[in-house]
Amino acid sequence: MPKFKSNGKLLLTGEYVVLDGANALAVPTKLGQSLSVEAIDISKIYWKSFDNLNNLWYEGEFEIVEGILRATEQNDVSNRIVQIFNAVNTLNGSFLRGNRGFNIETSLDFPTNWGLGTSSTLINNIAQWANVDAFKLLELTFGGSGYDIACAQHNMPITYNIKNGAPEVKQVNFQPSFKDQLYFVYLNKKQNSREGIAHYKAQDKKDLEHTISEINRITSKMINCEHLESFQKLVEEHEQLISSVTKQETVKRVFFPDFKGSIKSLGAWGGDFILVASKDNPRAYFEQKGFNTIVSYKDMLL
Repeated sequence: MPKFKSNGKLLLTGEYVVLDGANALAVPTKLGQSLSVEAIDISKIYWKSFDNLNNLWYEGEFEIVEGILRATEQNDVSNRIVQIFNAVNTLNGSFLRGNRGFNIETSLDFPTNWGLGTSSTLINNIAQWANVDAFKLLELTFGGSGYDIACAQHNMPITYNIKNGAPEVKQVNFQPSFKDQLYFVYLNKKQNSREGIAHYKAQDKKDLEHTISEINRITSKMINCEHLESFQKLVEEHEQLISSVTKQETVKRVFFPDFKGSIKSLGAWGGDFILVASKDNPRAYFEQKGFNTIVSYKDMLL
């Protein structure tokens, strides 16, 4: 039974502006998603999805008619799966041809609301199985910059940028000596990255070239940063730059103005995880404010 596995993702720098060519620092997470496939003798797909506690959170049945997938029941997840397979069909027209079907099981290592890449890991797994380009499959389905696909495919930190419409991925040695003072805190709500991207695209982005140049500088300095204090300054610079582009307040100013340390939004602003850089363990501070999911750097990242 073929089995495919993809890493989750976190975007440390370059959120939003990566869409316009900025060089972003991204890191794959230890937690990801797997997909197993078993061929069967009838032209149907039976699909089961399990969460990180091995609870069944989705089940669907599909018919394969002349290479096209059709859901037997209409719901958001089933419709999205049909869309993905129709896109696969565009990239590999022979994939669902033939008198056979499949039992498919997906299994997440992280809670579905954590925003670590439920969609991107699924896209990359299906792309591996169907032997199609995962970046093109993402473009035809969920959209976005594609950094999450790059993380799904790499087991170490990367820089990611879009050059002439194509992804450019480089592995980098980002192993900060102060990583024991870096934490990821979950904000107790899932952020829809497509909504965040739409908000960004609606902004008047004058001086964007300057912003991208500054983000590129920060990305490069972060990778080579040797001291926590320097890293914290870079975090604060980055937050102010993105705040000025998106016309949104920084997460620290809105929720944690009294925190003695630096805080950075990761990915689309307003939800999912934040990066916390703090000399002292910040667990008590965040728990007192009702944020109980605090993951250390070494536990989160590959």
